[in-house]
Amino acid sequence: MNFAMMAALNATAQDAAVTDPGLYKVLFENDRVRLLEYRDLPGNKTSMHEHPAFLVCALSAFERRLTLPDGKVLNRSFTPGQVLFSEAQTHMGENVGPTETHILMVELK
Repeated sequence: MNFAMMAALNATAQDAAVTDPGLYKVLFENDRVRLLEYRDLPGNKTSMHEHPAFLVCALSAFERRLTLPDGKVLNRSFTPGQVLFSEAQTHMGENVGPTETHILMVELK
């Protein structure tokens, strides 16, 4: 991916609840945190979006591929109850497994 494409992706990345409202649902928000529920089916993809630092709690077993703005790909597998912390991140996500993705995400403000 060339520099211009990466810059364009970064410039257009925005809130996940805005880019993919059919996949992300805001359950709670205040001045310190936001709680999101995310669900998708095998083969579903998200638009490029950003998250501040966050925690993910997997409610189902699933496999995802995250593509970062620089083209780097991260493959992730989760089991129910698994928790992950991440610093702020911009990515596109894809459900590459045979099961639904179902998570709760707490974004820190």
